[in-house]
Amino acid sequence: MRAEDVEDAVAVLVRALEPVPDDGWSAPAGPLGWSCRDTAVHVADDLFGYAAQVALALPDDYPPFEVVVPEGVGTAGLLQVVATGGAMLAAAVRTAPPGVRGWHPFGDADAAGFAAMGVVEVLVHTHDITRTTAPGWTLPPEPCRDVLARLWPGVDAGDDPAGALLHHTGRASWRSVPAPVRWRWHGAPR
Repeated sequence: MRAEDVEDAVAVLVRALEPVPDDGWSAPAGPLGWSCRDTAVHVADDLFGYAAQVALALPDDYPPFEVVVPEGVGTAGLLQVVATGGAMLAAAVRTAPPGVRGWHPFGDADAAGFAAMGVVEVLVHTHDITRTTAPGWTLPPEPCRDVLARLWPGVDAGDDPAGALLHHTGRASWRSVPAPVRWRWHGAPR
């Protein structure tokens, strides 16, 4: 996957979550134990962390930092933090030297793998948040199909790539198969 895919996914998140009022972030994000706010901060943290993995090619862990957003920051500020993380990941992917690898607990990934992981984090957690803030919002099919092809090779999403992505990230049954309790993607290059 490419830097532009990360930017496009973040644009999807921003459009979906801009209508959330400043005081609408404290409810749980769908089925998660996190609030909508904590979920948005988690997305930003992952984007920054993946950017660091691509930029530094760390061999055995993430760098020791965490994104912290002060209490009281509203919708515009939360979305700005996520968008900044997305821009950092996109820049790292765009400028990564060929063959770069960074550590991930599911296996060392290349820049395209971290881009795909970032897109999954953005899309799936946007889905989690909108289950509370905008019921009825649906995932766009093309980026779902693209990340499935990259991170879950061999999955035939057919005409339901969003359903397949939600299933493979433990959020929904799909084709009469219950959602897995444990799941993983494959970020290592093929």
